[in-house]
Amino acid sequence: MKNTIKSFLRYLELEKRYADHTLQAYRNDLKQYALYLRTTYTISQLQDIRHTHIRSWMVCMLEQGMTTTSINRKLSTLKTFHKYTMKRGLISINPMNKIVMPKTSKQLPTFLTNKSMALLFQNVDFGAGYAGLRNRLILETLYATGMRRAELIGLQLADTDLVKCRFRVFGKGSKERMIPFSDQLKKILEQYISLRQNTFPETNSNDLFLTDKGQPLYPKFVYNTVKRHLSEITTQDKRSPHVLRHTFATHLTDNGADLNSVKELLGHSSLASTQIYTHNSIEKLKRVYEQAHPKA
Repeated sequence: MKNTIKSFLRYLELEKRYADHTLQAYRNDLKQYALYLRTTYTISQLQDIRHTHIRSWMVCMLEQGMTTTSINRKLSTLKTFHKYTMKRGLISINPMNKIVMPKTSKQLPTFLTNKSMALLFQNVDFGAGYAGLRNRLILETLYATGMRRAELIGLQLADTDLVKCRFRVFGKGSKERMIPFSDQLKKILEQYISLRQNTFPETNSNDLFLTDKGQPLYPKFVYNTVKRHLSEITTQDKRSPHVLRHTFATHLTDNGADLNSVKELLGHSSLASTQIYTHNSIEKLKRVYEQAHPKA
């Protein structure tokens, strides 16, 4: 089973072109799955796995306090994995066929208000010098474009078109898309690129964003930078880079943007993924109704 997992992960990386953080999630899920089967049922062969073993793992995770959302993500990993083993003739019965995914309560995306975003860019002190300008630009870019954290980290200097005011972004599965940006962001980008060249004149890196030591950014760096500055303008629990992506999409839909256009900007493969932002608008309308209508 160990070798099959390795070949499956290589398949996801080389043929499906999954991102590094997605591959790591699959790797962790399958490692936990294999460990549970081995320690609980002494199973190490794919042919011995039955749907009852997977159900048992589901119960175990629920008892450990894991959310249904997290369990469903792990089951999604197993679904892809066992589909792969079926196609290659490694198993004759797919143990996932009889598995029903636990129901999850749909949570609306967490986002920041227009007022909070104004406070962030007007009142927050990002600091002086290269680090300060870079940190501001990281948050400005995430909010202005809605790009994912991994997409921001992957931006190259050549991906930034200052003439046409657009980024070339490579999303999930290395799918390419163009995201426009405003003249305001263009000015900050021009200042940053000039300062970047003066701060690291000998660097050979083509990455747009660099750390204080001139190295490419990494996920934890971006997360900590965003969380630190969002903590200055909000007390909500979620203060991750993805909150700025949700904020970008919510503000667009609130202001009447076409849902298909928002889908393309976000790089969603399905409109169903984008439609959740309309619920935020509906919830906003409900609050207005409840506050203003005499019979609400």
